[in-house]
Amino acid sequence: MKRITTIAIILILVGIVAFRLVSNKEVIDAKTEVVDKSNVRVSVNTAPVASRITERNLSLVGTAIAHQVIDIKSEVQGKITNLYVELGDHVKKGQVIARIDDKIQTLAVANAEQALADARQSFERYQNLYKGGAATKAQFDQYKRAYENAENQLAQTKKQLSNAAITAPISGQIVQKPVEAGSFANIGASIATIVDVSQLKVQLNVPERDVYALHSGDTVTITAPVFPGVTYQGKITFISPRGDESHNYPVEISLANQPEHALKAGTYVDVAFNNKSQAPTLQIPREALVGSVKNAQVYVVNSDQLAVLRNITVGVESGRYLEVLKGLQEGENIVTAGQINLTDSTKVQVIQ
Repeated sequence: MKRITTIAIILILVGIVAFRLVSNKEVIDAKTEVVDKSNVRVSVNTAPVASRITERNLSLVGTAIAHQVIDIKSEVQGKITNLYVELGDHVKKGQVIARIDDKIQTLAVANAEQALADARQSFERYQNLYKGGAATKAQFDQYKRAYENAENQLAQTKKQLSNAAITAPISGQIVQKPVEAGSFANIGASIATIVDVSQLKVQLNVPERDVYALHSGDTVTITAPVFPGVTYQGKITFISPRGDESHNYPVEISLANQPEHALKAGTYVDVAFNNKSQAPTLQIPREALVGSVKNAQVYVVNSDQLAVLRNITVGVESGRYLEVLKGLQEGENIVTAGQINLTDSTKVQVIQ
């Protein structure tokens, strides 16, 4: 009897072990079973990339530059005897700002005046002789040319003498003065630099999609962060007929500076064009965007019904639409819903 009980217990234990082994095998087989997902498609919504006309105010950032910047150079050689300006001084057009030693030029003028007097005397003498038949035409022409050359030489020396007094060619402010009184100036040496900021210019590049809405003479509103609440009125003075490789066109705007809120050359300004851009642009729904605007991506559904991830460049946002500057073509279909279930080149089923 005891032997039978022992055999029964052993059989029960063997059965339990066998049952556990079979159960474990079923679990392992279930985990290692390969599921064929080749025909599984992710349901998505799509929308076509379309060209849309959206009215928007055009506003660009530019830099104010001086209306005129002139580097005054010496036209004669010599010692600077007087320098009448300092950095920051305001000067008027025609004002004498420096003098060069003019002793040599003064002597040259005196010599040229004497040479002219001698040439005039000889010319008049041969003129009378030629009229009386006592001189040839060639002799008359020779002394006539000598007299004319003496006149030109006197005019030239007088001009050099006047250049010894260096004057301001425009009204403005002295911003550079690289020389001092007593130093020697060669011809072409810089004496001072004058900047005129009573008028300013703003130069900026306007994209092709906007430039066709602009015209020379159009007014613009200009503001500067350094003077909150202050506005300046400007006018478009130039629109380049030629763009760069990125299809941007140089535009120049002029504006009168305000004495009470005077802008300095080099200041950043915001230019608001007073007309609205109505140029058509490629646009996509905002919800199609994957990632940030800075690193924008979308899923494009190709002819094989694969959702391919593509990098794009976006522009301004208009309501629920984003302007596309690069990366897409009109008519392509992009995923607008279901992106969370996608990876690059996932098979999809378009349900809307």
